[in-house]
Amino acid sequence: MGSADIVPGVSGGTIALVLGIYDELIHNISRGAHGVKQLLTGDTAGFRQTLRSIEWVWLISLLVGILAAVFALSSLIEHLLENEPVRTGALFLGLILGSIWVALRMLDKIDAISLVLMLGVGVAFFALLGLRSDTHAADDAAEVVTKSWWVFFIAGAIAICAMILPGVSGSFLLVMLGMYSEVLGAVNDRDVVILMAFALGCAVGLGLFSTLLNWLLANYHRWVLSAMIGLMLGSTRVLWPWPGGTETTELALPSDDVVVPMLLIVVGAAVVVAIDLVATRFVKVEPLPEHERSLEAEAAQTSDAAR
Repeated sequence: MGSADIVPGVSGGTIALVLGIYDELIHNISRGAHGVKQLLTGDTAGFRQTLRSIEWVWLISLLVGILAAVFALSSLIEHLLENEPVRTGALFLGLILGSIWVALRMLDKIDAISLVLMLGVGVAFFALLGLRSDTHAADDAAEVVTKSWWVFFIAGAIAICAMILPGVSGSFLLVMLGMYSEVLGAVNDRDVVILMAFALGCAVGLGLFSTLLNWLLANYHRWVLSAMIGLMLGSTRVLWPWPGGTETTELALPSDDVVVPMLLIVVGAAVVVAIDLVATRFVKVEPLPEHERSLEAEAAQTSDAAR
């Protein structure tokens, strides 16, 4: 998930979806947000029970893996994106195509609403990505803070949603909002107030969005999954290898370097399908409602034992 978040058009949420841990991830984040609400409203007993219901070992292990991948692979991936843009874009396109196939297989059925959501979200996101021709801030863009703290708060609340949505890159969202250079400027200037506003926006956005997403997954799982497949379909605009890999959202017919990128697309898709087959065989993931009930039962038992 960490290495996926580095690439525009690829999200850690996509990896979580493919590995079958997406519902569990959203559920735990949502429970954490609910716990914060209980703490702020003075419900300390409920807060303690919520803390016990969160799978801390699983969640912390996942976070450590994400951070380890970011630190270990970010330089390599950035090097490949810069020096082999077409071939690197092709590999990631293959990964996304394989992910779409896996997600489609997760649907119990494809009804009319699912199909409309899939195609509608895919076309809309594909068009939205085309509003900018580049996926990164310009090299000569001034990394300075020119906007108010509340703008950073809103930007943080929006950008953090990319962490848990397949097909969306947080850094690319900041570029589209015109805030990428601003955030870098705040980091370079060590502007504590601005950075705290951005971090608070991230926390609020993650809490609110994860709560909504958790409810949607529990009640409209098929339709939510269909919309996520649409996001992945739309993100292929960024990952289409030609003309310049992930550096641009412009589209062109394959030219010059064609054979190797085509092979990499196939390899990338095959890797994802193979991971899915392994995960399906060796990892048992409970559906969200059953998973939630098991956590609540465990928390109730712990509470009874304490009394």
